[in-house]
Amino acid sequence: MHKSNCLLRTIYPDFWWKSDDSEPVIYLTFDDGPIPEVTEFVLEQLDKYAAQATFFCIGDNVRKHREIFYKVIEAGHYIGNHTFNHLNGWKNEDVTYLENIQRCQQEIGFDTPFFRPPYGRIKKSQAAQLLDHYAVVMWDVLTGDFDQSMTPETCLRKTIQYTEPGSIVVFHDSWKAWPNMRYTLPRMLSHFAERGYLFQALPQPVYA
Repeated sequence: MHKSNCLLRTIYPDFWWKSDDSEPVIYLTFDDGPIPEVTEFVLEQLDKYAAQATFFCIGDNVRKHREIFYKVIEAGHYIGNHTFNHLNGWKNEDVTYLENIQRCQQEIGFDTPFFRPPYGRIKKSQAAQLLDHYAVVMWDVLTGDFDQSMTPETCLRKTIQYTEPGSIVVFHDSWKAWPNMRYTLPRMLSHFAERGYLFQALPQPVYA
């Protein structure tokens, strides 16, 4: 589960899975926030390493926790759209799914070029209507921090094992992921910082 599937990358070549960087750069991303305490913990850890990240926010959480959302922006991190209600694209009609994305965009309050489908599940027909306006961002490394059957030690070990230059790495700033994330994130940052890695927000896409 930790490394993105090569077959899926072939089926969806227009999605972002990994950067081609040969330099020691990691692109940290956080899904499902903003959440009080949890997102604030993430911001504190990132600040210790001058790390930039991209936060894929759920619109309803932005609505409920707008002060935390502003803290993310003020800290210099980038924002991505993660739908308003964390919808599974496979289980929703296109019009419902796209309207939910737009509702999230309205809560964010400014244009973001990044979209990540919850669960990584999106129909090709939905993606076709988004790719002119968003970079659809998947991942190279899924930490699995949300998996409550996984120990924090395993979460850390697998995350370090599969992360390499240019990796897009997914964490979750959610209560479900909190036990694994709060253990893994600071240790992962320390591990790669000691090896000269930088942590950056996703590069801004360029549209023709």
